[in-house]
Amino acid sequence: MTKRKKHTNKSQSPLFLLVGGGIALIVAAFLLINQNRQAPAAQAPIAEEIPYPEIARASLEEAKTALDSGSAILLDVRSAEAFASQHIAGAVNIPTAEIETRLSDLDPNAWIIPYCT
Repeated sequence: MTKRKKHTNKSQSPLFLLVGGGIALIVAAFLLINQNRQAPAAQAPIAEEIPYPEIARASLEEAKTALDSGSAILLDVRSAEAFASQHIAGAVNIPTAEIETRLSDLDPNAWIIPYCT
């Protein structure tokens, strides 16, 4: 009489857990690596790309100092709706389409610093 091996149906759960855990670790590592990537730093525009390079630009510090001292007017040239939703405190709103007709509203002796964003 030959002995037959009993075929036991071992649970496949440990194998699935091992494979599933490995996949989860790989996905977690991939997400972690991509999360820590920083966006490349913005590069300063090349002089040829600046529109109207003959017009002087004011730094943020210069504009704030001039505004605080009262020697400058920040001119928001966006639409009235955009200005109403958000603007720099102390700025005056004259949309671009109205500048020619409303230029006399501004002090001609003040440093006028227009902005649109």
